[in-house]
Amino acid sequence: MAGKKRKTVFVCQDCGAESAKWMGKCPGCGAWNTLVEEIVPTEAKGAGGLRLGLSDTVAPTLIGEVETEDLPRFPTGSGELDRVLGGGVIPGSMVLIVGDPGVGKSSLTLRVSAEVARLGRRVLYVTGEESTRQIRMRADRLDAIADGLFVVSETNLDTIALHIEKIKPELLVIDSIQTIFRPEIESAPGSVSQVRESSVELLRIAKAGGIAAFVIGHVTKDGSLAGPRVLEHIVDTVLFFEGEKNAGYRVLRAIKNRFGSTNEIGLFEMRDTGLCDVPDISKFFLSEREADSGTTVIPTVEGTRPLLVEVQALVAQTPYVPPRRTSDAVDLKRLQLLLAVLEKRVRLPLGNSDVYVKAAGGIRIDEPAADLGLCVAMASSFANRRPRDKTVIFGEVGLSGEVRAVGQAETRLREAARLGFTAAVLPEKNARALKGTKTGIKLLPAATIGDALKLALPREEKN
Repeated sequence: MAGKKRKTVFVCQDCGAESAKWMGKCPGCGAWNTLVEEIVPTEAKGAGGLRLGLSDTVAPTLIGEVETEDLPRFPTGSGELDRVLGGGVIPGSMVLIVGDPGVGKSSLTLRVSAEVARLGRRVLYVTGEESTRQIRMRADRLDAIADGLFVVSETNLDTIALHIEKIKPELLVIDSIQTIFRPEIESAPGSVSQVRESSVELLRIAKAGGIAAFVIGHVTKDGSLAGPRVLEHIVDTVLFFEGEKNAGYRVLRAIKNRFGSTNEIGLFEMRDTGLCDVPDISKFFLSEREADSGTTVIPTVEGTRPLLVEVQALVAQTPYVPPRRTSDAVDLKRLQLLLAVLEKRVRLPLGNSDVYVKAAGGIRIDEPAADLGLCVAMASSFANRRPRDKTVIFGEVGLSGEVRAVGQAETRLREAARLGFTAAVLPEKNARALKGTKTGIKLLPAATIGDALKLALPREEKN
């Protein structure tokens, strides 16, 4: 009926919560001024999920009778990306790549598209932000010209679906999801409704056609994914770029992966020819290291990869109350806990000092094995004493000051030996377990944090 009033709802552009009327504060996430009026689609709500139609006619099967086989993967041409994905790309999977503007998302996906095309696979690169001429100019710079790589500048999802049906690509790249729209939804591109419905339709196309899809997403000013949170639940894998856009490196980390581990990271270096793999991460991070007070080297493990990270701490007295504790390398609550242990168990008077902690290269450290190295770095800066030369330090620190054992100790030590380190301060239990194992490293076992400080910070001999 021509005069029939269309139904509208107010949708939060941060979390996707809906409200029948406008409110200044979102009832879902609490954000202010994020509710935007959108027209309700004519099709039944939730139909997008029902349209997937992956196995509508298949009867339920006993789990013990389900056939299992290795998922077929194909390489992307980037060893670092393959590692983060779990060994390569799976046909029919949908990967969301998120990062700040200028971090290298488009450069990486274009280079990967060309490498996949060179392996004899058909690739369709869809851009909604640039013209095909701009893509060609970037491809010339990145050496990404390849037979089998098709590019198109389009934002209408219906037209994109026609291109997919005609070309039948094995890899589909969407740059970016915030620019894609479905004509039957009258909201603007980038709105919650458009992003949600476009993502569901792209997932249906990818699953039905066995097409691997890379979808680029934007982030908000606080670093979180722009658009509805449901987008992260729809896709199979979420990859997040870390690193300043003006820095020379980028860290790619999986924060969700249905087909692999979320502990793996990949390192890329930004060059004139785009993002290039850096396979030897430890050597890269330690290349500019200078031994001084407040610096330690911690052998961490990211997934299956050992990684040596230089941690720097600066402890300085301050007249301000309370003193400042700042770190972009470790969780601030973890840092405050370790400072309390140092003050209580070792009697280091840190209550009147500012404490700053960072990791060389800007990498973030989350595992408990870094506790002991962080404590030694802060104590070293406070006492202005250099730690033992060519020594790595690792172990978990308990609230009573004990040093607890950690996993994969032998892997950590072998990586340290490969890079020229000769000694390691480690938990006493790990040292006993490694007795008789040839790692090329002198073991300095510590039962408490006090023992570790005596081993790692030897007193300088006076002449």
